[in-house]
Amino acid sequence: MPRPTRHADTATLDLFADTVSDAGQPLKPAATLAALRALTDAGLLRHLDTALAALLHQQAPEAAPCVLVAAALLAQMEGRGHSCLPLAQLLPVPVALLNTPDDEARANAQAAMTALWAQLPPRLADWLAALSACRWVRQAEHDADQGQPLVLAGGGGGQPRLYLRRYWQHEQAVAQHIRTRCQDEPAQAIDTAAARGWLARFFPALPEAAASAPDWQKIACALALRGRLTVITGGPGTGKTYTAARLLALLLATAPQPEQLRVALAAPTGKAAARLKQSIDDALGALQAQVGADLDLNALVQRVGAARTLHSLLGARPGTRHFSRHAGRPLEVDVLIVDEASMVHLEMMAALLAALPSGARLVLLGDKDQLASVEAGAVLGDLCQDAAAGRYSAATADWVAQVAGEAIPPTFQARGEAPALAQHTAMLRASRRFGGPIGQLAQAVNQGDAASALAVLRTAADGSVALQQGSTPGQAVQLAWPGRAGCASYADYAQALSRWPDIAPAAAEPGFEHVHAAWVRSVLQAFERFRLLCAVRAGDWGVDGLNHAVQAALVQAGALPAHAAASAWYAGRPVMVTRNDPLLGVFNGDIGIALPSDTPGHPLRVYFAQGEALHSVAVTRLAHVETAFAMTVHKSQGSEFAHTALVLAAGSGPLLSRELVYTGITRARSAFTLVEPQPGLLAQAVRQPTERASGLAQALVGQSGDG
Repeated sequence: MPRPTRHADTATLDLFADTVSDAGQPLKPAATLAALRALTDAGLLRHLDTALAALLHQQAPEAAPCVLVAAALLAQMEGRGHSCLPLAQLLPVPVALLNTPDDEARANAQAAMTALWAQLPPRLADWLAALSACRWVRQAEHDADQGQPLVLAGGGGGQPRLYLRRYWQHEQAVAQHIRTRCQDEPAQAIDTAAARGWLARFFPALPEAAASAPDWQKIACALALRGRLTVITGGPGTGKTYTAARLLALLLATAPQPEQLRVALAAPTGKAAARLKQSIDDALGALQAQVGADLDLNALVQRVGAARTLHSLLGARPGTRHFSRHAGRPLEVDVLIVDEASMVHLEMMAALLAALPSGARLVLLGDKDQLASVEAGAVLGDLCQDAAAGRYSAATADWVAQVAGEAIPPTFQARGEAPALAQHTAMLRASRRFGGPIGQLAQAVNQGDAASALAVLRTAADGSVALQQGSTPGQAVQLAWPGRAGCASYADYAQALSRWPDIAPAAAEPGFEHVHAAWVRSVLQAFERFRLLCAVRAGDWGVDGLNHAVQAALVQAGALPAHAAASAWYAGRPVMVTRNDPLLGVFNGDIGIALPSDTPGHPLRVYFAQGEALHSVAVTRLAHVETAFAMTVHKSQGSEFAHTALVLAAGSGPLLSRELVYTGITRARSAFTLVEPQPGLLAQAVRQPTERASGLAQALVGQSGDG
């Protein structure tokens, strides 16, 4: 049984008793661990965090109390998506490093931490000395790797950071791979005249009104042609996959043996992978009509095959963190395009880069302003640190002019040092889809302008955006059923579901399986037109509460069977897969719907759309799923809905961030509704940008301090 949580005030009193009872005496490890347990009981640390400190004390009894505290805070930071603990944040009292979702928690944390910190070293140098003296801690600049579980980096005058060994290794591996790829040259000489001719055909001249601005899509293709790594970032509607499709066509057109070009497409989730494949296929199909018989793009589409999740591409091994594809057994690919790269966490990026042949090209697509990955790291954000500024060298500008016929404006050229990674990074800056209120709203949020964001929500004349303030959960449910006037809702999905009684009697007739498949597709497509997105999981305003409420509303309306409220499985239940299962062909984030099958007796199966194909699994075999009428914003990345309703919640703490709101807005294709239970939540989120602690940006320029 887990230990019951005590009230935060009691925990604070316990902490005071533990830390001040021996006033004037050095703090002992036992008292330190008691203080950390009190913080855990108050909900300010996790049991896992305190367990790491206790294990450290057990294995290295000489470790100073401040080392135990640093270890617990490091574990807490990793659990919140940070890859390291910047040690400068330990002074003064680091309340921000704890889990403080509301004002009461912050007040208790301030009192507790102040009492504890009064007996810890007052100077950063003292913390560094204590960490350096602990045999459980490797000093990256000086010590050999002997399996120490903690790593201290940047202590030699830089920005000192404490790592869990695993994340230190991942960060160093990613940085080394990226640096190497930025230095690599293409295996064969590039016919610049031919490349320029093809780019001119792929990117017709812009209208005169836009001719003064550079064509960043064309520039991105030119940059990608001369290197083994390309990062293409941009907001929704800027044409990232459109550009990637033309890059593929350019590589095909300039390849010495185009029929042997091996291309793979991948994304973190099944939904994102399916969208990537569809977008690439559509773009290449349109381009085929443009270039005619001079280039066989249709054959390329057939050779590329289906896009895959990264777990599937690398060959995830059930029950382990390892993959069947690695440096010793690399991927068989010449070009790999990865979409939604903002969702790729540090460990996955390290595995991907290790499994990629040195001669293969890697193209990363993503929006640097979206939410970072759920797990530790913010890799795309670190890679795109210079994207907005450009910082292109004179040599890069000359190359772009020669190959693309485009002039990089002086504003985006380097005034001093031109970072190597910047020469392989392109930011697409013109949105072709988000020009109306949804785009204006996303831009205002991204710029941290809460007043302008509220003005857009309140004054948009076309009804594409709306604000619900002071709402009850019931009003949020009404957005799902029966829906906001003129906008998609689950009414479309309910109508598609209702067609089953009309087609079921034809089960014995020839060709029923085709009719059934068409019906399944219609249900899946209708469901994907709307989604409730939440900032948190728990509570009435979270995923759990709203899933239950929407389900109840649909049962009451007769859209779902009456037994849905009491049964785990029912016809029409939408589910999200929560754990990779390669044997079943489903992966974390995949969304399917339980529906009657086309076999005798019509047992329920969960159907997933995988591109144009349908994949189904018996409900009895899917153990790791959850109902998906509502989902977190994190889980929605890689998806797009005609109408998106974003539900904010008070007490969300650091989860309520600028990036969360921006990501929620940009999931909307035609309509967006913000549900704000109490005024001020939007402004609070916009004022709170997410900052992930990481040393990757420094490591990319060789400032990692690894020895």
